Amino acid sequence: MQLLTLGVNHHTAPLAIREQVAFGPEKLELALRELIHSQRASEAAILSTCNRTELYVNTPSPEDVMQWLADFHHIDRRELAPYLYALPREKAAQHAFRVAAGLDSMVLGETQILGQMKQAVATAEEAGTLGLLLHKLFQRTFSAAKEVRTSTEIGANSVSMAAAAVRLAERIFPSVKEQACLFIGAGEMIELCMTHFAAQHPRRMTVANRTTERARPLAERFNAGVIPLTALPDEVAAYDIIITSTASPLPILGKGMLERAIKQRRHRPIFIVDLAVPRDVEAEVANMDDIFLYSVDDLGEVVREGMDIRVAQVAQAEAIIETCVESFVHWMEGRELVPVIRALRDSADRHRRHEIEKAEKALARGDDPRAVLDAMSHALANKLLHAPTHALNHASSAERDQFARLIKQLYGLHQE
Repeated sequence: MQLLTLGVNHHTAPLAIREQVAFGPEKLELALRELIHSQRASEAAILSTCNRTELYVNTPSPEDVMQWLADFHHIDRRELAPYLYALPREKAAQHAFRVAAGLDSMVLGETQILGQMKQAVATAEEAGTLGLLLHKLFQRTFSAAKEVRTSTEIGANSVSMAAAAVRLAERIFPSVKEQACLFIGAGEMIELCMTHFAAQHPRRMTVANRTTERARPLAERFNAGVIPLTALPDEVAAYDIIITSTASPLPILGKGMLERAIKQRRHRPIFIVDLAVPRDVEAEVANMDDIFLYSVDDLGEVVREGMDIRVAQVAQAEAIIETCVESFVHWMEGRELVPVIRALRDSADRHRRHEIEKAEKALARGDDPRAVLDAMSHALANKLLHAPTHALNHASSAERDQFARLIKQLYGLHQE
């Protein structure tokens, strides 16, 4: 078993790199199956969020998995390598536990990542790419996250990305109540953002989505309107606040579209939060006058507010995780010994069956049963003890003491 976590996150890579290796939901199962069929790994799960892309794999070759990731996204591996981390065995387990517990998040202690991780596991299960090792890893991961959250206050006073978007909007506009809000997308992040903005009672809320049928149930919950993405060029000028989070591989809001919108608004500002990876808004928009554009990385300062209580809980959370890692590594090491134990038992069983066959033949000839049993037990004992005795007798002087100690330990021998 060769557990590996390979990936990039907000600590190691800028948004421009993270968006190049992001996996859209529609590509995940295909990617997982391709990775397994390429024989680069025997098990795999992929976690892809706005802040991280991580591959959890059972592989004999980390280099091959790194190459596969670069090839899949058509990136030069040398360009990607400086931002990648490759964590083997216990480091991989520790990382998974920390991620699920919210210790590695931009928002310390946030809970959304746990749901995203569970979804990643569910997708891998549907793709048929989970095996014994990763099943056990994620079982222990979710158990560790639960223990951290129930035993500490790591999630206390947590400021979510959605709440941070509202706080930023309040810095731009005197009151969110007077603004019209447009939400592009219909996923979990947009739902969270709509929940926070709806609490401020904005003047108008609208959901734009590729398929209006999917957006309508979400819009109805918040008494919001619905428009298709194709209507954005004509509609975007009507909104003061835009929150976007889609799985589109290409930008949805371009510089030209927003330049026209600003002219129509007579240079009244537009506040935009782009929570998508890859980005939904062209990077050049950030340089425009009257546009206040924030990406997921730009929200870092806001989401780190109120961290004092949570930071004080980190040491306790890390101690819990360390214990969980030790338990998981012990399980892994035990599984790695299974082939040796199986081979040892198979060897003993072959000797046993051979001696039984000899004994049955002797009994069939009419030999004394007690003598047959005595001969069988002596022969079986000799065969079982031959290997350790031979190893001890032929050991070099440097090895002999070590072999002797091991044999005493294995057989429970105690000198007077």
